[in-house]
Amino acid sequence: MRKKSFIAIVSVFVVILGLIMVKTLHPTPIWEINAKQFNSSFNSVGVNATIDDLSEFTTFEWDTLYSFAPYTPVEDVYQVVGYQWNKINSTVSEGMNQIVFLKEGKVVCYIDGYPDEYKVFFEFGQYTGNHFKLTSSDKLVFHMMATDGGIRKFDYVR
Repeated sequence: MRKKSFIAIVSVFVVILGLIMVKTLHPTPIWEINAKQFNSSFNSVGVNATIDDLSEFTTFEWDTLYSFAPYTPVEDVYQVVGYQWNKINSTVSEGMNQIVFLKEGKVVCYIDGYPDEYKVFFEFGQYTGNHFKLTSSDKLVFHMMATDGGIRKFDYVR
């Protein structure tokens, strides 16, 4: 009986150690951490508001923002952004985000997929081509509305 208990304890220890090693060897990418913090930066804003400058709500430094139109192929995103990183998904519906913030040519925040994960959705209107580009020196004004599901929808004001 003691031998079975010992084996069970050792097995649990090995599993925990394995999980720690996986997390250490594959840490959460900075762009994912920044994407989650980005949403929480709006917690102090009411459910309907005008955001006069989106840069005031980013907890990370950035110089370029790209929004890609629905159905933009991954290869086109890589070409526009200028390099490939290991986590990118194709948008397969109009209801998905594909937002990339860069700092000096490197991805510092990546918001992709349906709004459920990051609780934000951006609307830039009609795209000319397959992407929309803004810089941190642009005044980024958005009307923001919070939905019943807790998703914040940002409509770009040109």
